[in-house]
Amino acid sequence: MTTSTKAALREQLLAARSLVADDVRAGEARKLTEQLALAVSSGSTVCAYVPVGTEPGSVAMLDMLLRHSRRVLLPVARTTADGAPMPLRWAEYRPGELVRGRWGLLEPPEPWLSESALAEAEMVVVPALAVDRRGARLGRGRGYYDRSLAARNPQARLVAVVRDEEFVDELPADPHDVPMTHVITPERGVVTLRAADRARE
Repeated sequence: MTTSTKAALREQLLAARSLVADDVRAGEARKLTEQLALAVSSGSTVCAYVPVGTEPGSVAMLDMLLRHSRRVLLPVARTTADGAPMPLRWAEYRPGELVRGRWGLLEPPEPWLSESALAEAEMVVVPALAVDRRGARLGRGRGYYDRSLAARNPQARLVAVVRDEEFVDELPADPHDVPMTHVITPERGVVTLRAADRARE
């Protein structure tokens, strides 16, 4: 599949998200939090993210993860001097301490951990525009997560967060795309994907 195909899909998915009513989005966020609570292991480290704009989820989801795990790490996105995405750095989530960072994103304040902190996570909750049954994930196209997930624990669950309509049969994928092992939607909960089966082989 071509880059233009992915770009067109991104535009369609973002346009569809923009039409979702606020009360529907809030209800889906509550359900995602409830479903994800069933998948968290006590005493574990979880990498997650702060949902922005029309992204599914909420800060309440982060608070739940912190109650149910040992610690929650959030990403810090930066670029090189020439604007290329760098692997994500991480920092511990502390409620009430998020600050406005680059591009208006909310992120933890310093001190930040290195990109290798991702390897400590048993579960990585990943933003997505869509995901398919093979584990192919469509992100926003900058490549932050595909670069960063190389440092993951090979046994970690990679859980893409999408709306029910964004869990589809097939998406375009490139060789460098890191497949998700699970997807979570408001109604279906956490679903194991084919990528998880391949990892166990």
